[in-house]
This record gives sequence, structure tokens and C-alpha cells, in this order.
Amino acid sequence: MRKILHEQVQMGEMDIATVPIELDSRDEIPQLLRGLQYLYAAPALRRRIFTILLGLIPAEIQIDTGRNGMDLWKIFVLGTIRLICNWDYDKLQDIANNHVTLRRMLGHGLFDMDARYPRQTLCDNIRWFTPEILDKINKVVVEAGHRVLGIEPQEPLIARCDSFVVETDVHFPTDINLLWDASRKVLQLTHRLSKEVGIDGWRQSPHLLRKVKRLFRAVQKSREKEKDKKKTSASCQAITRSYIETVGPLLTRAMESAKPLRRCHHPVIEAMVEQILQFCDDGKTLIDQIKRRCFKGETIPHEEKLFSLFERHTEWISKGKAGITQELGLRLAVVECSSGFLLHHRVMEQETDKEIAVPIIKETKARFKSLEACSFDKGFHSPENQEQLAKLLTLCVLPRKGKLDGEQRKHESTENFKELRQTHAAVESGINALENHGLNRVPDYGLDGFERYVALAIVARNVQLLGRKLQEIELAALQYTRCRAA
Repeated sequence: MRKILHEQVQMGEMDIATVPIELDSRDEIPQLLRGLQYLYAAPALRRRIFTILLGLIPAEIQIDTGRNGMDLWKIFVLGTIRLICNWDYDKLQDIANNHVTLRRMLGHGLFDMDARYPRQTLCDNIRWFTPEILDKINKVVVEAGHRVLGIEPQEPLIARCDSFVVETDVHFPTDINLLWDASRKVLQLTHRLSKEVGIDGWRQSPHLLRKVKRLFRAVQKSREKEKDKKKTSASCQAITRSYIETVGPLLTRAMESAKPLRRCHHPVIEAMVEQILQFCDDGKTLIDQIKRRCFKGETIPHEEKLFSLFERHTEWISKGKAGITQELGLRLAVVECSSGFLLHHRVMEQETDKEIAVPIIKETKARFKSLEACSFDKGFHSPENQEQLAKLLTLCVLPRKGKLDGEQRKHESTENFKELRQTHAAVESGINALENHGLNRVPDYGLDGFERYVALAIVARNVQLLGRKLQEIELAALQYTRCRAA
């Protein structure tokens, strides 16, 4: 049984709309809670948010029958506070169980203050969010923020668009440590599989794992000693050869043990077998690349390289920033309105800035039809983008690369163009805020987890910004009242 929230206040509970929140606090928690309180207290906004939250419930789960599950409002509150504070689930569990104001916002009263949130419960429920549901919630939050600032729905919106890299939770990839990852997972999974179904020949898996690790460390140390040399020495090649000649037969044997169980009609065993075979394939690919690079002197093409065996969507990105040679993750493009709210975002898989300039504006205009002007940097420029964006927007501030002709120079010299180009740098402040509030490194697993985490961070940032605007308005009104009274 799932409920959004008990709308009827129970004995000992405080109405969420009346929970006291510090107005003069500059911490992100009171700002987020004030934004959430505003969304709850306004009946029209609450109905829209609650209707969208109903989409979290899987089709096979009955809303009105069965044991009680976590309320959807609580999932939303805890999900946003986890992102805005950049917490892991252990920290979230402690705060959810002990932060008095947060527990009041969750709907707890005097008679259920002892209710506790297990870590796994938080983890399982917050993962119900999807980017589509969060996108709908984000639209409601942005419209609420505009209404608070006095921006009418039909009023033209001015935006700025830029991209940055969101890192995945991976270590720095080299062929030898990725081969260690593959062999480690193969030995661990095969040892577990042998216990489950009784496969012979893997009793010494822990011993083999230690042996492979010793060889891996030996290769690491030999490479560290010779990292300044252009050519690998014979001793380093010998250690590397011993490493791959030990791992190769183990991978082959693991594949031979796992393949017969591929159609065993046991979902857990079949999933484990697929994992073993995948890691074996990865290991053999890496062994081939090590042989080509170390012993034949070849340069491995970029498109053939693996950057993580666990976060396979990870890309090697070099944006030419000072002091940052490369970043491991995915690009994220954001569209921010002039008031600071994030209208839309797009996770860029194998895409560049110039490839997403037109699609992201089309997607943003589908959500906010009053968008009329947007600024970009030169990385988004292409002749096709200039032409198509000019049709979509009343004013497209997209500086061209290279030397300008007379018509182009005249266009970029207009007052409106120069004004929006000068204010475009403000988007970096919004990007920095996102990085400080969860989007520096994504800990969630897989591409689905990455997209969910990013979408939830966008919503959390907008709710926090809504709360901060409300705090400023209410503080100004309070100070005015005090001055009048004095």
C-alpha cells in the first residue's frame, strides 16, 4: 500500500505548511525545506506535485492494499535533500532519523518520533525516480519560482546555455588496472557460482586472486620506475608478460565453466553467468591491447579503449581547461533562465556542444513556450546551428568563430547581442552551484543511475533556489515591518 502523504493532520503532528524554518540561515537545508514547504502549502502546486509523484508507483503495486510502504512525499523530500547536501545514504539515514525540522517536514509527530528509516529502505525508494518524472516536477518548480518573482507565464524568457563535465565514480583507467578489475570480478563471481551450483576446480579462487594481485602490483611498480622513459625495459616487459600469461588461462577456464549454465532457467544464476562472460570478454580485449601496446609498440585508437568496466558510459573528455588535462564522465548541458532557475538539461552521450545546440533549445521551448532569447559560447557554433536557432529564437546570441564579415559584425555589435553576451558568464555561477550540490561526481551505478542522479540534482537546486528567494522576500517584509514599528 502506497500513499503520497496523510493529508489529515494526526494527533501530535504539525501541519507541514506551519513548520517553523529559520529565515536568516544561509545553509542549504533551511532553503530547501522552505521551498518544499511552499510547494506543499499552495493547494494547486501540491495537487500537481502529488499527481506526478503517483507515477513513481510501479504498475504491479496496489496503492490501497498490502503492507504500508514509504510515503511518496517522504521519498521526494529525502531524495532532494540528499542531492542538495551531496550526502551518501549513510549520512542521509542519520539526518532523516535525527533532524527535528526535517522530520516535521516528513510528517512525523509526537507519537511517531521513534520511527526510523533503514539505509536500504532509503536506497530502494529513492531509486524509483525516473528522469521523466523529475522533468515534470522541475517544470512545476520553475513555474512556481517565476510566479514568486512576479514573472508572468506569457512573459518572454531569456536564457543562457552551457555544458560541463559530470564525473562518474571511477578510478583512473590504465590497461593493467582494468585487467585487474576484470580478473578480480571473474574470480570472485566464479568462486561464488561454484558454491551455488557445485562446479569443480575453483576451490583455490582466493589463492589465485592473491597471486594475480601480486603480479598486478609488480607491474605497477615496474612501470612507476620507468614512467619517464620512452621505451619499456626488458624487465618491465617480462613482468607484464607474466601477468597476462597468468590471467589469460584463468579467463578461458572461467568461460568454459560458466557457458554451460547460460540456459539454466534460474534468473540469479543466469545473471551471474552473463556477468562472468562479460568480464572475461573485457579481460581478453585488454590482454590483446596490452600485447599490442607493450610488445608491438602500437598506439591503441581512442575508440577501442575501455575507461571503466563498471560505468561503461564513462567518456574520456579533454576540454582544454587550465590544470585539468582530462575528465572521466559525461557532459551535461543546462539551460538557465535569467532569474537563475534551470529550465532544462541534457546528458550528452558521445555528443559535442555543436550537436546538441538545436535539440536542447527545441526541448526547452516544448516545456517553456515563452523562451525567446538564449546565449551560448563559441563551442556551440556551426553555420547550421546559426540558421536553425535563428528560426527558433527571437534573439540567438551565438558568437561565430573566425573572422567576421560586415553583416556578421553588424549583428554581433547590436546592443541586445552585446548585453546578453556579457551576461552569459553568469551561467558559470549556476554550474558551480550544481557541482557544489551533488553534480561534481555521481556515485550512483549505471547510466540509468547517472541520469536519475542528474535530474534529481536539477530539481533539488531549483527547489533550493525557490526557498532562497522566498527567504529574501520574507526577510525584507519582516525588516520593513520592524522599521515601521520602530
